[in-house]
Amino acid sequence: MPRFAVGLPNVGPFADAATLVELAVAAEERGWDGVFLWDHVLYHEPDWPVVNPVVVTSAIAARTTRIRLGVLVTALPRRRVQIVARETATLDTLSAGRLVFGAGIGSMDLEYAAFGEDPDLRGRGRRLDESLEQLAALWSGQEVPLPSGERVRMLPTPVQRPRIPVWCAGRWPNRPGFRRSARWDGFMATFRDAGRDVPVPVEDFADAVRFVAAERGSLDGFDVVLEGWTTPQNAERVVAPYVDAGLTWWVEAMGWWRGGVDAARERILAGPPR
Repeated sequence: MPRFAVGLPNVGPFADAATLVELAVAAEERGWDGVFLWDHVLYHEPDWPVVNPVVVTSAIAARTTRIRLGVLVTALPRRRVQIVARETATLDTLSAGRLVFGAGIGSMDLEYAAFGEDPDLRGRGRRLDESLEQLAALWSGQEVPLPSGERVRMLPTPVQRPRIPVWCAGRWPNRPGFRRSARWDGFMATFRDAGRDVPVPVEDFADAVRFVAAERGSLDGFDVVLEGWTTPQNAERVVAPYVDAGLTWWVEAMGWWRGGVDAARERILAGPPR
């Protein structure tokens, strides 16, 4: 049986912390298994407000007791890994071990270039891999050697063992993100020719699953995550083929393109596609 989460933007009409917390609490009460936020510091609409997803996730953690939570996905190459290590260990403790860490290179070059950081995709990929390795080491609570020559130990450690689950983003048919995910705990799949307006073809999704399975040798203990949209009437029919292809988490995508906050609230209250 797959699990079902709600995906909430942190921009535009959804850029209100109290509203996001309210929607997350409603999701838990109505039987959803998780709530995941976007990660942006800027957006394509330059006049839109943006709220910090880590702050909002903390508030959600404090108001809920059961749902999985996190940011899908954190653009880790533009973050200081030591700060992320402190934030995530604290969040995992606050939530009693419910955090998922989503990791990717980010979808907007401007969020790098505008602040004087290199937006080169290959460079972002290298920094992502380096940062993930360092993040896992810092989560361990052991002494970690740093490039400066210093050795540091970060406490407290996360609640979860051996560590917080890491889901990596990939954009099929590009392979690097999926190769990366095979070294961690799950993938959050997006697709070049499908998404918000066009449903992901099941066969394309199955191809991505088969690729990662071949890279890993097994999908045991591995999460396969896809974002999409359903109505209460068609939910089971829409999700079932992806489950047959290996889906373990369905993220119900909420956003302004579906009617905004009111429509998101209505869909959340209708419950997940059981």
